[in-house]
Amino acid sequence: MSSSDLGALFEPRGVVVVGASTSPDKLGHAMAQSLESYPGGVRLVNAKPAPGMFGSVADAVGASSGIDLAVMCVPAPVTASALRESADAGVRAALVCAGGFAEVGGLGLDYANDVDRVVAETGIRVLGPNTSGFFVPGSSLFASFVPGVREFGPGSVAVVAASGGINHVLSFGLQQEGAGVSLGVGLGAGQDVTAPDVLRYLVGHEQTRAVILHVESIPDGRELMEAVAQLAAVKPVVALIVGRSDVSEFARSHTGALTTSWRTARFLLRQAGAIMVDDESHAVAAAIGLSRGRARANRSSGVGLVTAQAGPGLIIADGLLDGHARLPQLSGSTRARLSELLPPLTYQDNPVDTGRPGDTFAQVVGAVGSDPGIDVVGVYAITEPVVDLPRSVAASGTPASKPIIVAVDGTLADVSLARESARNAEVAIVRGPTALARALAAVVEDARLQAVTADPSPAVHVPLPEPEGGWGGEWDEVRAKDLLDSLGIPTPARSRCGTRDTAQAALRALDRPVAVKLVDATVMHKSDIGGVVLGVDSATAMDEALSALEARGAVEFLVEEMAAPGIELVVGARHDDVFGPVVVLGLGGVATEVLGDVSIRSAPVHPAAVADMIDDLATAELFDGHRGAPPIDRRALGEIVATIGRLVASGKVSEVEINPLRATSHGLIALDAVVLPAVVGKNGTEGD
Repeated sequence: MSSSDLGALFEPRGVVVVGASTSPDKLGHAMAQSLESYPGGVRLVNAKPAPGMFGSVADAVGASSGIDLAVMCVPAPVTASALRESADAGVRAALVCAGGFAEVGGLGLDYANDVDRVVAETGIRVLGPNTSGFFVPGSSLFASFVPGVREFGPGSVAVVAASGGINHVLSFGLQQEGAGVSLGVGLGAGQDVTAPDVLRYLVGHEQTRAVILHVESIPDGRELMEAVAQLAAVKPVVALIVGRSDVSEFARSHTGALTTSWRTARFLLRQAGAIMVDDESHAVAAAIGLSRGRARANRSSGVGLVTAQAGPGLIIADGLLDGHARLPQLSGSTRARLSELLPPLTYQDNPVDTGRPGDTFAQVVGAVGSDPGIDVVGVYAITEPVVDLPRSVAASGTPASKPIIVAVDGTLADVSLARESARNAEVAIVRGPTALARALAAVVEDARLQAVTADPSPAVHVPLPEPEGGWGGEWDEVRAKDLLDSLGIPTPARSRCGTRDTAQAALRALDRPVAVKLVDATVMHKSDIGGVVLGVDSATAMDEALSALEARGAVEFLVEEMAAPGIELVVGARHDDVFGPVVVLGLGGVATEVLGDVSIRSAPVHPAAVADMIDDLATAELFDGHRGAPPIDRRALGEIVATIGRLVASGKVSEVEINPLRATSHGLIALDAVVLPAVVGKNGTEGD
């Protein structure tokens, strides 16, 4: 099987449970019970077989018309031999539930290596180890020992989770919302079958319309990005990434501290097309909203909101306007139609407040959904006996290209009836105003990501100039700025000075006032140690500045012209251990790490794509001119970000940071720069 062909695992002709047991407290008993309803046939194997069991996998396979999947309920020390026996008997895939492998170290590492050897030599695909399993409710295949999994009904949302526990948490959430599950997978250790493998499998999985991806760690960021992009091209992907507090140990520079693994993963998987969510209930609501259809590609979709109660409508509107959604005013013809359908005291613009739903509710929804400025429709009401909300929505005549999501509140019985009606009418339904806001926002974000990735601009390939002295050795600020000059990135006029006399000469030659800095490649943040003196405009002030810097250990100085005031940005590029080359853009200066307002992309990046990075920022309005300040030259900024991204992607250096890059009325200018040399990677190449 190829890495994406996991049919033997998730669509087996038959299943064998290795280590089956008649003892209720054994894993082999729980798994056999979960699997007993599988129509493909289940065989039980134990070295000391009870009645109805087989003594070997070969015997079980020989008594069957075809067995593709072995479910291993044996301890770690004997797992590899059981896998080999299964592969020799013709079994093509296996689920390994046991722990005690690489995660415990010691002998566990040997057991993991034994499993790797069997996989490499036989080609059997292995899910796990250390997982509670998977399930395909539509096929009545429940390869999980967790109680209650056989209650999962078939649905159109797949779950691909790093943790078996989270797989079940999300799947129970989908089940409780009446959505069901198409496939639920807990990857466990992911020793063989990985998240990218399952995502590629889901590309052609007909029952799946939307996918929730749960991420804890990422062995290969580029592979995961490629798999997400491949799947998101045909089906929406919702990503829940944990690890918000993780900070890389090697974060020496601002750029390193700003590109934590959690933050980087969120930005780059979003770049690949995944919708980011913050918790499990958010993931469930988003996936349900996307499971009935996607909106057309649009960078800023218009949402039409129809509510029967104004208070919940305000909560929904607030949740939507926090993102890229718009609640546009309805057209004159739509408002005229609403005036015919609704009583005078109702609000007949967007959001539409209908008051208590009546006989014309379906027509109201249809009028809003047919408005040319509306791309997605949300409907909310507390359940009422006078109207079946999902049926009204289905009968509204809203164009099929415009998704509609319904939300209700009410008694458990009424909500259950509404869910059943929605399922029969093939309408997406969630419970509560916040869930509706999240579901609508996910559809809007998916449409935006489709538009952003629909026509990706290729990276620009421009030869990099060879710096004086080559690429090796240490990079102090002067050398770093010389490199920026050669790349066409503006820097201040300056002079490297080794004595007081040369510093005084530089003061006379440059426009005053000047900045005087300590020059030392080992000092990343000079201002933190008093290594920068600003506003030097006389010989006396220069002597005082030099004395202050010498007291900080300076033996060499940088004297440079000061730039005009303006907004300070941070622009950086670095080689991330997981995702490879990345670029970062954000608000700069000494408070960069405190604010943390940044955007990250995989490098190399096209200059035009930097506009989307700017739009990610909470401070994006500053880029267009704020309170009389000049707007930032987006084209020039895009060229700078693309250039340093290309430099790091080339492997010539491992990191470049410009902080601050000041946006003045005269243009962008790099006031400080850090360059870190390339390091030899694990395969012996620079920038690996």
